[in-house]
Amino acid sequence: MLNWDVASNPIMSKDNSRSLPRLLLLFAILLLSFTSATSINVQQKRDKIVKLPGQPANVTFSQYAGYVTVNPSAGRALFYWLVEVPRHLRPASKPLVLWLNGGPGCSSVAYGASEEVGPFRVRPNGKTLSLNPYAWNREANLLFLDSPAGVGFSYSNTSSDVNTPGKDMLLTRCFGSAAQDAFTFLMNWLERFPQYKHRPFYLAGESYAGHYIPELSLVIAQHNNGTSNPVLNFKGFMVGNPLLDDFYDNVGTFEFWWNHGLISDSTYAALNESCPYDSFLFPRNKCMVAQLRASTEFGNIDPYSIYSSPCPALGTFKRSPDQPLPWKFRGNDECIVTYTKKYMNRRNVQKALHANVTRIPHRWTPCSSVVRANWTDSPKSMLPIFKQLIAAGLRIWVYSGDVDAVLPLSATRYSIKALGLKTTASWYAWYDDLQQVGGWSQKYEGLTYATVRGAGHEVPLGQPRLALFLFRHYLKNQSLPGLSF
Repeated sequence: MLNWDVASNPIMSKDNSRSLPRLLLLFAILLLSFTSATSINVQQKRDKIVKLPGQPANVTFSQYAGYVTVNPSAGRALFYWLVEVPRHLRPASKPLVLWLNGGPGCSSVAYGASEEVGPFRVRPNGKTLSLNPYAWNREANLLFLDSPAGVGFSYSNTSSDVNTPGKDMLLTRCFGSAAQDAFTFLMNWLERFPQYKHRPFYLAGESYAGHYIPELSLVIAQHNNGTSNPVLNFKGFMVGNPLLDDFYDNVGTFEFWWNHGLISDSTYAALNESCPYDSFLFPRNKCMVAQLRASTEFGNIDPYSIYSSPCPALGTFKRSPDQPLPWKFRGNDECIVTYTKKYMNRRNVQKALHANVTRIPHRWTPCSSVVRANWTDSPKSMLPIFKQLIAAGLRIWVYSGDVDAVLPLSATRYSIKALGLKTTASWYAWYDDLQQVGGWSQKYEGLTYATVRGAGHEVPLGQPRLALFLFRHYLKNQSLPGLSF
């Protein structure tokens, strides 16, 4: 029988009588921690995808999807899809990579996950999936995010979030709301998935992610500054065919069009006269007229990959005065994204992904024309931020598919040259594992640049094997190999 006499009980003796409140407090903290951890694990389990409709039988990796609230008062939540490394490749030993597509206003689920680096491809029937043999989840756990709110499955209950997306919120530091929301998402997501805390973490993406990724990188880097073991263990980023600087992107793009015989001498002169200092996304009247001339001279090709034809089912481009470059709203292969649209609009698919939980009666689209048309935060240049990130010692790779006419390699090379970095390895041809030229590369202090031969705007779609080769070398921090004899 237990004796609770104060004199005989060691816990309640005169020397230890004050310890009881401390023990009760410790017990309460432990109970609260256990309850919190249990809650987190319950939510993580709720997000686990049992099986996607039409999924192949031989899937050996775990998937999770759902919503993370980034602003409760505004009712703003971002949709994610996590695809882990196959179990036999030990996912716990691999890093975490967040993939972002651009637009602005295009879904990472629609493009990055479904036609680029993700594990599945939607078949033409829009009902079944096949495995992508060059999926990047062989090397890293992939986290796809629909950002900002209003894109893909992400939503906000505050209409101004969608009608004026990207508007600078003038917080403690001056970053666009998309970067702030993405950072909040990551910190909240890590609470739901604590196994990824302190794991090596990278960003990757393309196109307008040339703005998203540096801005988010700076938010993370400044948050981690002075922290020896950060929860979000950010190591660096890689970005493909990026929008970096309005002036250099304009000048380099027009040069590419002319050098590749896509436009006439007179149109080239008109573009250089009217456009260099305009916004790349929102050109003014004279520039819009010159760009309309250019798009007419292009003919019926796919500007995302100039030696490819557009999807036959879609016919020729539709042009309008307010959209001089209609391909900015397109994916690389419109046939593939058409299949994805069918699949993502199926109710059983949305249920499996834990998406569209409010059952809002509008169709899922790969890009939001509302977000794109109302975008308000597009700085003229990312180069000042690049300089800060290089100084922070992050691993930065920039790459270009060399047959992209939307944000071509010449535009990116002009932007990188403007950084004034010291060259550590001069321009050279790099070779893949078949000893074939995969592209060309140059290394600078703090940055590596590479082209991918024969790839368009979406490098992992046009040259999936080479893209995976590039990704592996990036994660290993290994230079792309020159010719070996």
